[in-house]
Amino acid sequence: MTKKIHLRYQTPSTWSEIVLQDFDNFLIDHAAAEKKASGMAMSMALHYRDKTRLVKEMIDLSIEELQHFRECVSLIHERGLKLLPDEKDPYVNAMRDFQRQGKVEGLLDRLIVAGIVEARGCERFGLVATALPQGSLKDFYGAITRSEDKHQGLFLELAGEYFSTDVIDQRLSELLDLEAELVARLPHRAALH
Repeated sequence: MTKKIHLRYQTPSTWSEIVLQDFDNFLIDHAAAEKKASGMAMSMALHYRDKTRLVKEMIDLSIEELQHFRECVSLIHERGLKLLPDEKDPYVNAMRDFQRQGKVEGLLDRLIVAGIVEARGCERFGLVATALPQGSLKDFYGAITRSEDKHQGLFLELAGEYFSTDVIDQRLSELLDLEAELVARLPHRAALH
């Protein structure tokens, strides 16, 4: 059975209201997030090349995230928009700052942080899917939500390949507290994070 991450701060509905008021910018940000997620997965595959299952899963994830990027770009072009230069993501950068260094601790933290980021994405894409009117965009965001839900479980499952449940649970709890404090103080904007 796949373990789920239970976020300790729930995004308020005011966030999705801001997103719907500036959906074009949200969609462009979403595309950038998918592209970065694909790159992160490939980076992990190359960095941990001695871990066969992790390499396989990260290659598969990279391809899936790149497919999501392509779907976002199609939606962007359908709306007469174009991609913009990437912006730094204050949420993701702060989450990376929480990661410890070192071969063992670094791997554990990268896996858990990636799982938490996917859990937050799942929550927020779900809010978007709920807020959108019936139609293809609502369907798209429903599918993206389900995908993010699987990804959060994948990262915890991979952590279980290399670490004990007690070690994972303790660090997950610490990082969830830090993530909740972070999200509570970040301003709401028409972006995933």
